[in-house]
Amino acid sequence: MTTSIRSTKPDKSDKRLPRRMPGWAKVLTAVVVVLVVMFAGIRLSLLPGLRDFFGTETHDRSGPALLESIQDMSRYDAASGNFQVVVDLEKDAKYLPDALRGTRTLYVGAGTVDAYVDLGKVGDKDVTVNDDRTSATLRLPHARLGTPALDPDRSYAVSKQRGLLDRLGDLFSDNPNGEQAVQKLAVRHIGDAAKESGLTARAETNTTDMLRGLLRSLGFKEVKVAYGP
Repeated sequence: MTTSIRSTKPDKSDKRLPRRMPGWAKVLTAVVVVLVVMFAGIRLSLLPGLRDFFGTETHDRSGPALLESIQDMSRYDAASGNFQVVVDLEKDAKYLPDALRGTRTLYVGAGTVDAYVDLGKVGDKDVTVNDDRTSATLRLPHARLGTPALDPDRSYAVSKQRGLLDRLGDLFSDNPNGEQAVQKLAVRHIGDAAKESGLTARAETNTTDMLRGLLRSLGFKEVKVAYGP
């Protein structure tokens, strides 16, 4: 009787060598990890009270303000207007969808514009007084608008939408001027609104009333004020 013995030793041909991860797979994995970390940070930042969990302190280490120049003012600020504008600024990239590359900012800009009359341009020929000093005629330059001043306490961004590539770029670089474009646009719109608001006409009316009251208190009974170039 013949007995056969089968070897249980594993065949070397059955061993499989571990496969190496392709290069594109490593890059894809790294991108996925970055996206997971980014969105996890966004989720955590939205949790109420989490930002204040560790506590924050603010220190003002600004240097002293330096006086660069002094300018004598001879203008009379006769009127001031308060304006508010909603800026909707969208920037798109060619050949790329908005979800991948592009920004859209909704910004509320509030500011003031002053209207003034430059009394420093009034010469001797522009003021006429009769002999008994009871009547005076003044010719003043037309009122002008000052530079719009944006109020940071009343201006704010309502929403910011950014594409994926823009969000990734914000992770690796600081952008302190991120709202500079919408702020400049808000200032321009406020200035345009001031031109159509009749603010200069109100300034001339107020200047006339001020001069009439001043000269009448000095004894003038008739005061005429005209505006021209």
